[in-house]
Amino acid sequence: MIVTPQMEQIVIAVLNKAAEAYGIEPHTEVSLVLADDEYIRVLNRQYRDKDCSTDVLSFALNEGEEPLMVDGPEEVLLGDIIISLETATRQAEEYGHSLERELAYLTVHGILHLLGYDHMSEEDKKEMRQEEEYVLSFLGITRV
Repeated sequence: MIVTPQMEQIVIAVLNKAAEAYGIEPHTEVSLVLADDEYIRVLNRQYRDKDCSTDVLSFALNEGEEPLMVDGPEEVLLGDIIISLETATRQAEEYGHSLERELAYLTVHGILHLLGYDHMSEEDKKEMRQEEEYVLSFLGITRV
């Protein structure tokens, strides 16, 4: 699948809006990879012992520690987000919305994981969903 300028624009807009909403420092870096199902399946197996593809993976670089700094205190590395475009496409069709909306959702979901949010319990899941919708609402991206 080809990554289009619209895909790039939506993930950048979501990352920027999340940074603004959560007070992330301007020189904070996030790596975002748009991959296929096979690539994300390998990562999911290697790092989570789950031999299947998934929609999004996040790898925080600070895991509750002080932010990881590169080249001095002005550049902070937050972590990596990997999104499967194949899974995102299927989910967009399944949920009846655009691929751009699904990419926006998966991007904000990924950044929230990097910020320490999780969805292990129902309460955590509810809080994370509220935060996702909070960020997306700033961009006019709402549930259909």
